[in-house]
Amino acid sequence: MEKEKISRINALAKKSRETGLTEEEAAEQTLLRNEYREYMRRGYMAQLKNTYIIDSKGNKRRLIKE
Repeated sequence: MEKEKISRINALAKKSRETGLTEEEAAEQTLLRNEYREYMRRGYMAQLKNTYIIDSKGNKRRLIKE
């Protein structure tokens, strides 16, 4: 995710706490937050797909199946 979008998320959060958001800003904030969540979810899933567990017998298996 681009740094500009993350900065915008933070700016909207700060404005929300200080003065409140307009309807358009609230909608923008929701869209940006959903995009950020999806970006993070994809990253976590990629990490989990490359994580292995080795049991007591030495068998190696993926943490999650593809």
